[in-house]
Amino acid sequence: MSKLPLKLQKTIEEVELQISHKIQEVDDQATYNQMRVLESFKSHHVAEEDFAGSTGYGYDDVGRDKLDAIYADYFNTEDAMVRPQLISGTHAITTALFGVLRPADTLFYMTGMPYDTIQHVVGIVGNEPGTMKDFGINFNYSALLENGEVDYEDVEKKLKADENIKVVAIQRSRGYSDRASFTVAKIKKMIKFVKRIRPDMIIFVDNCYGEFSEVHEPTEYGADLMAGSLFKNAGAGIAKTGAYIVGRKDLIKKAGNRLNVPGAGKNEGATIGHMRDMFQGFFLAPNVTANAIKGAIFASALLEKMELDVSPKWNEPRTDLVQTINFGNPEAMISFCAAIQHYSPVNSFVDPVPSYMDGYEDEEIMASGSFTEGSTIELSSDGPLRPPFTLYIQGGLTYSHVKIAISNAVSETFFENKKM
Repeated sequence: MSKLPLKLQKTIEEVELQISHKIQEVDDQATYNQMRVLESFKSHHVAEEDFAGSTGYGYDDVGRDKLDAIYADYFNTEDAMVRPQLISGTHAITTALFGVLRPADTLFYMTGMPYDTIQHVVGIVGNEPGTMKDFGINFNYSALLENGEVDYEDVEKKLKADENIKVVAIQRSRGYSDRASFTVAKIKKMIKFVKRIRPDMIIFVDNCYGEFSEVHEPTEYGADLMAGSLFKNAGAGIAKTGAYIVGRKDLIKKAGNRLNVPGAGKNEGATIGHMRDMFQGFFLAPNVTANAIKGAIFASALLEKMELDVSPKWNEPRTDLVQTINFGNPEAMISFCAAIQHYSPVNSFVDPVPSYMDGYEDEEIMASGSFTEGSTIELSSDGPLRPPFTLYIQGGLTYSHVKIAISNAVSETFFENKKM
């Protein structure tokens, strides 16, 4: 990175020394999680024939069933469903929730309003057919406190007031909000609180961006159902499509019936050409996730040196990949995002332009030069063009790539263009 301004090079050296102990902590965590995954692969006797995949109905797909068992092992659940037919994290979440909710039931988010795409699924924005609202499923939520924490008093009041609440949802990652993502320790507290008041509740966790970010997962502490995407952490940039749902056996059966048809459930669904990538992606996930987290720590420390508001701070606990930077004005946000695109391995020659995207209410700026379209375990940045002009940076297959891209984005935005 010798072409960077000398002042920036010195700042980067200071940052690397500053964060070195945090980087070691992340490496140690990756080794622990890698051992857990390896032990699961060994115990289930993964073999070459498991990668063959199936065609047609997908009957007797040994590899598919084995991968389900490995996911259930790692997440400490009774069952799992890992499928290429689940096209995104939002699709997996929708499938899981529609699987267990019925007309007149209430879906209750205790972690504030869910992010934009889920709002469309629920039917509280937009006018699409087939939403939960369209099926007579009710929605409620508790707004977070000013400090970004759960308002337990309000949650308790609403749980006691509405006997139709069937699912309590917890969104682990921040989405497009300014609150911090919730650590597993905080989610453990939420689950215990809800079960004390309403032990009949189904606790659902949106785990997108969270897998392998800590040494524990929410399902270890009583979450009944959880979902995430394979082109985020769990696929490690290897899986080209797919998502997972893990949880209680009876709830996975309902989700399988929703995804496929009642009676077939999770026992059908061809895996043509996907199994090797899905197995290998999960095996690599602990270390690829660690690379992304290390990159986020570096970005946080360096951007804080540029006197910007960052969250999380470089030395704060992390529970997902997401790093936010408040630029305060659209010009700097767009410039930084463009630089991330220019230092991507794919479509580096493209200039991102703010535009409206399906499922979002504001214009979006997005940089994503990824090998898999929409992959957010690969380095990307995006955000809505609305004050305080927050860019959400996530992913990075290698720590080196993140350092190169972030350093050059800082150079182009704050040294060459002088947008500070």
